[in-house]
Amino acid sequence: MGVLSNLEPAPVFQYFEEICGIPHGSSNTKAISDYCVSFAKEHGLKYIQDDLNNVIIFKEGTPGYEQSAPVMIQGHIDMVCEKTAECSIDFAKDGLELQLQDGTISAKGTTLGGDDGIAVAYALAILDSDHIPHPPLEVVFTVDEEIGMLGAAALDCSPLKSRILLNLDSEDEGYLLVSCAGGISATGHLPVTRDVYDGTKICLKISGLLGGHSGIAIDKGRANACQLLGRTLYELSKTFSFRLISVNGGLKDNAIPREATVELILDASTNLEDFASTIKNIEKVYLDEYQQTDPSIKIIVSDEKISGSFEGMTVDSTGKVITALVNLPNGVQRMSYNIDGLVQTSLNLGKLISSDGEVSFSFAVRSSVETEKLELVDRICCLMKALGGSVSCLGSYPAWEYRQDSPLRDLMVRIFEKQYGKKPVIQAIHAGVECGFFSGKMPGLDCVSFGPDMNDIHTPKESMDVESVRRTWDYTLEILKELQ
Repeated sequence: MGVLSNLEPAPVFQYFEEICGIPHGSSNTKAISDYCVSFAKEHGLKYIQDDLNNVIIFKEGTPGYEQSAPVMIQGHIDMVCEKTAECSIDFAKDGLELQLQDGTISAKGTTLGGDDGIAVAYALAILDSDHIPHPPLEVVFTVDEEIGMLGAAALDCSPLKSRILLNLDSEDEGYLLVSCAGGISATGHLPVTRDVYDGTKICLKISGLLGGHSGIAIDKGRANACQLLGRTLYELSKTFSFRLISVNGGLKDNAIPREATVELILDASTNLEDFASTIKNIEKVYLDEYQQTDPSIKIIVSDEKISGSFEGMTVDSTGKVITALVNLPNGVQRMSYNIDGLVQTSLNLGKLISSDGEVSFSFAVRSSVETEKLELVDRICCLMKALGGSVSCLGSYPAWEYRQDSPLRDLMVRIFEKQYGKKPVIQAIHAGVECGFFSGKMPGLDCVSFGPDMNDIHTPKESMDVESVRRTWDYTLEILKELQ
């Protein structure tokens, strides 16, 4: 018996638990894609599976809806794979360990993948039913949304006849999303050279940060572990002589990094007590600055300190890496003047990776203004070029512009008021959803994004509210019923 087996709506939670048992991180979607195809075959439904593992499943309208306009239900089948340091799960081959407590679903030590597994569960439960009234359905499951919406970008939309799209990739019940930012993944590549140096090898770790979604949480004032690492190294360089061995931080460019580490070689003459005292003083500064938004920051110095000869970056390369970390832009760059409280342009240094020949800096760049998005990429390029590096870009996706005339939005507002007794919030967000791609490929598309309550997505604290899932299910079924 599954952890969620006693919950209602039973089919939704059954499929969600099955999905959680299948590894489905971004770029690892073959198994979950094949699962969706097997479902279609077992139910005698027409389907398309492309080379990227995108899946489209078709179902005819129920009696009385045969001639209704087709409706597209859409979500992505990949998830962000984040885990705590203590968690031993291998996301490439292991399923998640679900937990249910006080009406909230989470996964032990990992992200839950409610973003966007719940969309898949909703859609499969609808397709599985023979009593839910609905128009002809085109259910679209895309891949690699979390690393640049690569599946939606490449999807051949010519088989799709829908001009109505229900996107189930939002995390706040009571909010109807009608516009979003565009984005791009940009990675700076900084070549480094190495040599052998005498000194004391030591490791520093910045941890305890809250992290969060790099779009939704970018304006929460939280610290970025990679950025703090650069600031720490520059502060140390004012007093101490050292060479970098490696700098690493973060796991995904679209998640604010919670941890970052550095291995370095301290000059042999360094007073280690003075060094430790300086670290404590730096930590106090961060705790003071972030006392309201990120109150648990720690800088941990490894107990192991080994003297000898070690291979590290040259003085020039060490200086360039620190310069990049200190000066690369990060965080909110501009707020919207059209929509109160909306971030217009931002970027997040989400991954910092050292290899033998280079250090790479990976960003999720977002803006609802295309030229501002490109300008941020230019700023990264300008600094990297000055330091002798380069930039590569991947997964550019367009903004989803607000539609003044939206019969679907009007219908969903009316149904929401009837079910909840209040108006929903019509929202634009500073995060990407695939509606932008579909709107660009399918002229005249009327789309709204919505979903149940989820908290702390893209972090190991991610959770999903059971009652919200049930209410959103009822809401979705009523929308389908009214789209006759």
